[in-house]
Amino acid sequence: MAIRRDRVENGGFILTVVLLTIGLTLIVSSFIGALLWAALAALLFQPIFQRLLARWPDHRNRAAAATLLIITVAVVIPAVIIASLVIDQAAGVYTQIRSGQINFAVYFQQVHDALPLRLQRLVDSSGFGSFDRAQARISDAVGSSASTLARRAVSIGANAAAFMLAFGVGLYVTFFLLRDGDRIGPAVVRALPLRADVANRLAEKFEAVVRATVKGSGLVALAQGALGAITFWIVGLPAALLWGMLMVIAALLPAIGPAIIWGPVAIYLLATGAAWQGVVVIVSGVVVIGLADNILRPMLVGRDTGIPDWLVLVTTLGGIDLIGLSGIVVGPVLAALFITAWQILTEERTGAKAEAVAEG
Repeated sequence: MAIRRDRVENGGFILTVVLLTIGLTLIVSSFIGALLWAALAALLFQPIFQRLLARWPDHRNRAAAATLLIITVAVVIPAVIIASLVIDQAAGVYTQIRSGQINFAVYFQQVHDALPLRLQRLVDSSGFGSFDRAQARISDAVGSSASTLARRAVSIGANAAAFMLAFGVGLYVTFFLLRDGDRIGPAVVRALPLRADVANRLAEKFEAVVRATVKGSGLVALAQGALGAITFWIVGLPAALLWGMLMVIAALLPAIGPAIIWGPVAIYLLATGAAWQGVVVIVSGVVVIGLADNILRPMLVGRDTGIPDWLVLVTTLGGIDLIGLSGIVVGPVLAALFITAWQILTEERTGAKAEAVAEG
């Protein structure tokens, strides 16, 4: 009877913990994105905090505040400035599309007419049935994307108060995660209902993937986007910063990369007679932008995350579709933890099978 009562009480306690966790998650759901990025910032900038703490051993608050100031000056303020400029350029491009000053159908027609006759016939007889239908579909897709981007920009402006609230909460939480992160992290790992070695292995994988995704892939993508924006500005393309930001997003996706942005631009420039501009874009894309990944990634990413490129692509796209910008990090992290968990399970089963064979 006592054993049965203990089982009921333990089951009730576990159910209570689950319900409380779900309830707390629902309450803070409006700030999930802010809390996530606060945790990522605290994790990435923890080494700087530890250096400052070594200088001020008895002043954790001062070290955390100084680290937060560094984050604000080096990351937050430049990000806000760039985001405002990108939104302004996106709104301008959308206005020009609506007024007809930018007509993608005309651009596609110019490229089509510049092709050799054999390629023109091949395009005309391709899967879309005719070039006119292909042109209409591509133009509609581009126009729809621009419209969506403009609506997002208007939405951000209309919800400025909510954004500032979430932003303030994120900075506030970042301070405490910086100050107490070296205590909170181990406490969370110990609280996981897993064996200590399994919990530590998952925590190490989580940290490695976060650093590789944000510090490695993120900075490499920003560098490639900046180089692309400078290239487009040199050749005189309008809204160069907007195209550079699109290149940043493309650079985050394996097997796609920034070439999906600068490639069509180079083709259009060459097809419309802007020869030197097209050559500059191609040379910059292949030599400068392409080599940036090979040079910077080994310097910024200390160890391999062990995730196949195709899985990174799928989980990144799926994460962005599900939860927005945060999916860039959440998708690959979940994929890495999934792979690690199955590796541990396989090792456990293989080990148990080997022990059974040895005992038999």
